[in-house]
Amino acid sequence: MILDAFLQFDASNNLAQIAGTYNSTNIIDLGGPGIPVLASGQGARDIGIGDDPTMKLLVQVTTTFTSGGAGTLAVNLQGAADNGSGAPLSFATWYTTPTYALATLVVGARLMDMDFPRPPDGIPIPRFLRLTYVIGGATMTAGTVEANIVIDRMDQYYTGTVNSTLSGYPAGITVAN
Repeated sequence: MILDAFLQFDASNNLAQIAGTYNSTNIIDLGGPGIPVLASGQGARDIGIGDDPTMKLLVQVTTTFTSGGAGTLAVNLQGAADNGSGAPLSFATWYTTPTYALATLVVGARLMDMDFPRPPDGIPIPRFLRLTYVIGGATMTAGTVEANIVIDRMDQYYTGTVNSTLSGYPAGITVAN
């Protein structure tokens, strides 16, 4: 997997917070210095929707979450056009993950494994992208995530219902030829 600082939402976002909505550390600017902005206010940098390979989202827990109660976490992908002054207009939510229970928020859990989506109908192509993290239920006392847009990530089915453990043959299995 190749990480690009220009495509990083969070290197290590500490989400030990009270219930509420929190923005990613970085807003990705698809225009940026030296990259033209199209007349309709979106960025001219192509992140590969429909290309092969497509760009992928990777949001991964890097410190296990803890909470004094039944804390939950959901992640939203949002996009915004340029306001005409090189700053984001209002952000619109494109995609929301399921709400993850505290027990699933362990090191290695992947929260948003998906190819980068097209904007939903009626939402303009963005110049700016960000994630928001929605903490519900109770205050999180620990927990961090790393979030990136990547060109390649380790994709393999997970074991059972725990998406932090990759699948494969269990120890001791012999496959006859």
